[in-house]
Amino acid sequence: MQQKYKAYINLFLVTLIWGSTFPLHKAVLTDEYTFPYLFVRFFIAGIFSFIIWRKQSFKYGMILGVILGLGHALQTYGINFTDASKSGFITSLYIPFTPIISFLIEKEKPNLIQWICFPLSLLGSYMLFGGISGFNFGDFLTFIGAVLFALHIVLITKFSKKVQETSLLAYQFLFAAVINLLLSFNSNWSLTNTIIATTLYTSIIATVLVNFVQVKYQKVVGSNSTVLIFIGEPIFASLFSFIFLKERFSYLQLIGAILMILVILLTSFSDKIIVHFTKPINTKEL
Repeated sequence: MQQKYKAYINLFLVTLIWGSTFPLHKAVLTDEYTFPYLFVRFFIAGIFSFIIWRKQSFKYGMILGVILGLGHALQTYGINFTDASKSGFITSLYIPFTPIISFLIEKEKPNLIQWICFPLSLLGSYMLFGGISGFNFGDFLTFIGAVLFALHIVLITKFSKKVQETSLLAYQFLFAAVINLLLSFNSNWSLTNTIIATTLYTSIIATVLVNFVQVKYQKVVGSNSTVLIFIGEPIFASLFSFIFLKERFSYLQLIGAILMILVILLTSFSDKIIVHFTKPINTKEL
């Protein structure tokens, strides 16, 4: 049980770092820089991972890398045609897709608390980001990215049970880099100092560090619990957009954020809640 709580805390910190990247991308990137930026980000992450962890799984890393590369490419390119908060909400749609994919691939069934939390988290995210009014091309790309992120989460759980979790990192990042390199031929490679600084942060902290934490702790709690913890990402995306991009919160958005925080708490203590309400009644006490 102690290991599970440690996993929840570490996965929650992952969402804080991921959430910080939304306003960063919105502030410093335009569509002409998207794919060169992502190539450099994942290339640095791949080389850095090889230096730290020499033993790597080519097959599983390749599969994860293609999915990760396409997911990030769609999300980061799509944000150029929409706002950061809207992108955060659409990305959060990976929440309802994850249990479906998890059941199809791993036969992992949600428990009672998770069944309650999935629709609650989606409602909270809708309230936080105002839904998808004015759905555009950028929103569509972000939506496809969300489906790929759900698949990526489930496959990390599956593969990390088969091989050493750190062996999933380096080739994953390098294949993600190749995907974005192939998409970057008509792009602007004259990266500004601001973009380079952003790349260093996202490659080392938001890629190597958070993916290491994810592959280490996700298998402890499973895909369904992980994705419910990951709803912290849109909360932090909105919070950082409020702080740095001056995007404002309405009362409805605050209620949505509170609802999503409630989901995170319910998920973290779901085992205790289920045990409490399902323990047999001692008739001698009646």
